Amino acid sequence: MNAPANRTAAGALRVELVLFDLDGTLADTAPDLVDAINDCLIERGRPERPLAELRGWVSHGARGLIEQAFGLKPGDEGYLEVRDEFIARYEARLCRHTALFPGVDEMLGRIEQAGMKWGIVTNKIARLTDPLMRELGLERRAACVVSGDTAARPKPDPAPIRYALQRCACAAHLSVYVGDDRRDIEAGRAAGVRTFAAAYGYSGDVDDIAQWNADHIIDRPLDLLAWLLPEAA
Repeated sequence: MNAPANRTAAGALRVELVLFDLDGTLADTAPDLVDAINDCLIERGRPERPLAELRGWVSHGARGLIEQAFGLKPGDEGYLEVRDEFIARYEARLCRHTALFPGVDEMLGRIEQAGMKWGIVTNKIARLTDPLMRELGLERRAACVVSGDTAARPKPDPAPIRYALQRCACAAHLSVYVGDDRRDIEAGRAAGVRTFAAAYGYSGDVDDIAQWNADHIIDRPLDLLAWLLPEAA
């Protein structure tokens, strides 16, 4: 059983691999994703939705944004048409306004300097993940990049995290996973890694992070270092 979430106490953990979700954890992708869904709304004669209104659903992926903007769920008539158009419009504007969250580049640099590996485990499909990683300058730095269509099943299934552990030849008890969505924490716990909930991300706008049963909660990216590096504790 994992320990309860802890938001304040810090102490160095023995860690060899740090895995991250992408959207809402390392990169602020919401502006481009919401612009793409708004393009779909405008195309159908509907009013745009404010970024602040849809931001909290970005980590729920295309399914969450389409449900919030159009009231459509998978299996509903018209859902696939909107989904395919949304993905195409987002792909065309993939990194127009997207940027790393403040402190992320420094955090990753400190992890690298400490000799730890880090990688990405996201539900974003590889068609979008790979070019975004290049645009953000992260492609050659990551020890692994696992997309939503890389493993047999996406998060909350633990398969993507287990795949990353295998690719990086690292044991679960020496690894951590950081994410801003309940599915991230569920996948991490099921895979046997220590979990960190990123409160600065998107899902905290629409969910109670304290109920996710993460091992720890961090309020900004650099807070992770207090748990990973002895000198930062």
